[in-house]
Amino acid sequence: MYRAKIFITLKKSVFDTQGQVVRKALQALNFSGVEDVRMGRYIELQLKAADRSTAEATVRDMCERLLVNTVIEQYRYEVSEA
Repeated sequence: MYRAKIFITLKKSVFDTQGQVVRKALQALNFSGVEDVRMGRYIELQLKAADRSTAEATVRDMCERLLVNTVIEQYRYEVSEA
């Protein structure tokens, strides 16, 4: 059994509207040192696989086919034994 942690964020070239709203809200709360905020998503899942490399290939395929919009998002993942 393996656990995958997937971190998804907008590509740097994509304007992060939600991040800018959060940045402005933080500044309004007197967190004046906050200069930029990038929002993202986090997905954690468990999967059965024969070995680590198979688990990684499966996670990569999941990301490319469903979990990530690769046109505007980038991702990274960590796979470990559960």
